[in-house]
Amino acid sequence: MSQSAATAALKIIPLGGLHEIGKNTCVFEFQDEIILLDAGLAFPTDGMHGVNIVLPDMTYLRQNRDKIKGMIVTHGHEDHIGGIAFHLKQFDIPVIYGPRLAMALLQGKLEEAGVADRTELRTVQPREMVRLGKNFLVEYIRNTHSIADSFSVAIHTPIGVIIHTGDFKFDFTPVDGECFDIQRLAEHGEKGVLCLISDSTNSEVPGHTPSERSVFPNLDRAFSQAEGRIIFTTFASSVHRLSMALELAQKYGRVVSVLGRSMLNVIAHARQLGYIRCPDDLFVPLHMTHKYPDHQVMYLTTGSQGEPLSALTRISMGEHNKIKIRPGDTVILSAHPIPGNTIAVVNMIDRLMMQGAKVIYGREQGIHVSGHACQEDQKLMLALTKPKFFLPVHGEHRMLVKHAQTAQSMGIPPENMVIIDNGDVVELTRDSIRVVDKVPAGIELLDRGGIVKAHVLQERQQLAEEGIITVAVAVGTDGTLKATPEVHLRGVVTAIEPQAWQAWVHATVETALSDRWSEYARNGDIDWAGVKAHIERELVRLVRRELQGNASVLLLLQPIDVTPTVTTGIRRRRSTASVVG
Repeated sequence: MSQSAATAALKIIPLGGLHEIGKNTCVFEFQDEIILLDAGLAFPTDGMHGVNIVLPDMTYLRQNRDKIKGMIVTHGHEDHIGGIAFHLKQFDIPVIYGPRLAMALLQGKLEEAGVADRTELRTVQPREMVRLGKNFLVEYIRNTHSIADSFSVAIHTPIGVIIHTGDFKFDFTPVDGECFDIQRLAEHGEKGVLCLISDSTNSEVPGHTPSERSVFPNLDRAFSQAEGRIIFTTFASSVHRLSMALELAQKYGRVVSVLGRSMLNVIAHARQLGYIRCPDDLFVPLHMTHKYPDHQVMYLTTGSQGEPLSALTRISMGEHNKIKIRPGDTVILSAHPIPGNTIAVVNMIDRLMMQGAKVIYGREQGIHVSGHACQEDQKLMLALTKPKFFLPVHGEHRMLVKHAQTAQSMGIPPENMVIIDNGDVVELTRDSIRVVDKVPAGIELLDRGGIVKAHVLQERQQLAEEGIITVAVAVGTDGTLKATPEVHLRGVVTAIEPQAWQAWVHATVETALSDRWSEYARNGDIDWAGVKAHIERELVRLVRRELQGNASVLLLLQPIDVTPTVTTGIRRRRSTASVVG
């Protein structure tokens, strides 16, 4: 049954990006049609041992896969496109629209994951309009951000126009000359915007966000003062920053070697699309840099966030097989740590300094500016679009609250905005905005082998915190021990002597067998899995009693067949075919 204009409702369902920084994913649903806006990833926290990538729980989309009409991508940062290849293994997305740079980066990800045939990628131009289904008409509006080719979008729906800012700031002197299309925003504001969904990252920061070009003089000074090699790091996707670094390398006569797969990929695509302009002979392979004097060499490297496997982290730990820090090197850290990465970054800086490098970092150096709008920029966005309703997104809870307060100061009534969490179902009509439901919106963790289930992560955390005790026992089919158990402690802190552990384990296993053997050995059949589980429970009790902790216990049980043989008249002991472990 179709809805009347008065009662028609649009559902807005964020699956990621709220109460956090990262994995930005938003669902727009009208009647039987769904479109997605971005699908990003996040990086693991310290407690997520062995996890490489954090994704939003996509249960809702798997359950409603038949409704999906397509996706709109705002820009090419990992926290906005990094999850798409993984999601395409679970459900099809008929078409994905996005900027040229984002689509070039995404194409490589899809091909690598083997899912390029599960969707169609289409590039868009500023002010281009694309239709998805019968209920969504999306207009791309050029904005400015820390990556080239970034957009806000105006989503035309049966109930009105929704503007989603994407990640943005107002940069009036952009490095690539592509200015924010403020005129188009204002035109929508004049016609009437039903709801503004806006980036909240810097909502606690007063004033305006400086232009990306404002860091150029400070970078120029750092380059001019560098006596030896320069090692320059920033976010791999910060195309504007990379462009300036390459411009300065040319100015000061330095060849450039690029370290890190992601940075190589971004630079290659940005050059192909014209966002980075420099001659081919500026770049040299890593193994050729030793032929140049130190003052003529620059390395562009990943690792601005202290990522464990990044090139710069390995250099700082002396583990890179081609580059070793030496006195006279200048390391330029043109990025601020993302929340959660500060300790890793400062430890990396310490290691670089201890090896003799000069490290230029920190806000006072003026070599990094944010790509997100501060309070006055957020006010400008509100003033231009003049929305009836307001929905702050892309930020931790306090950031959403502060952005809502800013919106109230601009005249939007408190009842016309909601502060939500991932999974909240926002129902938007022409006359109201409210939260009406909740869908699954947890996280999915991935390592190199696939999805890491909750119990696996818990086991990893327990191993990291408490250690593991392995016990190997040989049990005969007559219910007796046939050898002294072998006990090994790994990562377990204890003052108890190994001989004492050996004796306790021996006694515990013997008692467990004598007390319950008859329950597991009946009519000639032995329930070895039951025997193993019973011994394991008793060993866990022993460990908890003696250690006052929760070290993991791993039991390896070897059944031994002691059935007498009659061929020689000699009783022989035979191992059964398998180990119960």
